[in-house]
Amino acid sequence: MADQANKYPENAPGKYYVDNQCIDCDLCRETAPNNFKRNEDGGYSYVCKQPETPEEEGQCKEAKEGCPVEAIGDDGA
Repeated sequence: MADQANKYPENAPGKYYVDNQCIDCDLCRETAPNNFKRNEDGGYSYVCKQPETPEEEGQCKEAKEGCPVEAIGDDGA
């Protein structure tokens, strides 16, 4: 389960975030390409933009549920 205390600083403020458990598998970036990007230097994903449409919300939720190491968090905000 993702831990807000360990989330990456690049995450856009809001509901979704990625923490330091990320293994750079690319699933979130493929599932929600408008909302997740890769930190090239660190080799991990982060939330570049919070979802703004029902479609993006669904994609972010799917990415969270599919994350193999549960590195994507949802603080419910």
